[in-house]
Amino acid sequence: MEFTPVSVVIITKNESGRIADCIRSAAAWADEIIVVDDESSDDTITQAKNLGAHVCSRKMEIEGRHRNWAYQQAKNDWVFSLDADERLTAQLKEEISLLLKGTPEHAAYTVPRKNHLADYWIRWGGMYPAPQIKLFRKQKFKWEEVEVHPRAFLEGTCGHLTGDLIHYTYRDWTDFLRKLNTQTTLEAKKWIKVSRSDPRKAAYKMNTLHALWRTADRFFRAFIAKKGYRDGFIGFMVAYFSSLYQIVSYAKYRWMKTRGDF
Repeated sequence: MEFTPVSVVIITKNESGRIADCIRSAAAWADEIIVVDDESSDDTITQAKNLGAHVCSRKMEIEGRHRNWAYQQAKNDWVFSLDADERLTAQLKEEISLLLKGTPEHAAYTVPRKNHLADYWIRWGGMYPAPQIKLFRKQKFKWEEVEVHPRAFLEGTCGHLTGDLIHYTYRDWTDFLRKLNTQTTLEAKKWIKVSRSDPRKAAYKMNTLHALWRTADRFFRAFIAKKGYRDGFIGFMVAYFSSLYQIVSYAKYRWMKTRGDF
């Protein structure tokens, strides 16, 4: 069997319900599958090992730093970053295989993702194609070492693939709100750090008027400008919950700053 010369790197923490399907989507295609596990308390590691993945255990403290470390464990020059809630499609795998058989023009490639709420594909509101850098040369790409929404740094140019990656973004509305709660806490903590190093920037970005404006603007752009309404009630709720990110992050930031609770 001829494997594609790419290392698939998967970041996990308590993903026993999803890790098997994730690994299977890359098995018999990728030359190497690495799972970097953040001290799971379920059987994520056991399942990964049983499916032939190489498992490394490492506690995640800062997401960008954690991912950069994980990519450096790969033996291949080319890395595909896959999350436990993502699945490679046959079209995408074929496209990557053909690309790497030749001489790739770029140092990294974005991939379109089909984001789902349970089994519903959210087509509108900016949720598709929503391309992300997923395939890259490991020495040419890294993430900013911050806790939330790290920026991508690339030496070279970026190309764009057309094969879809399936992303089971949210299990249900409870999962959506759980992720929103986690991410807004990290966002607030990030701005607390900014307020210490650059108080003027924090005062400009994190104030009531700015937060209210960004909340309304995000909803309008997702539901109206990007046609989230075409997904019906689900599109409305996705736009609404996404807009809450702004005001909830600001509320937590104010709370932390006032109480010194961080």
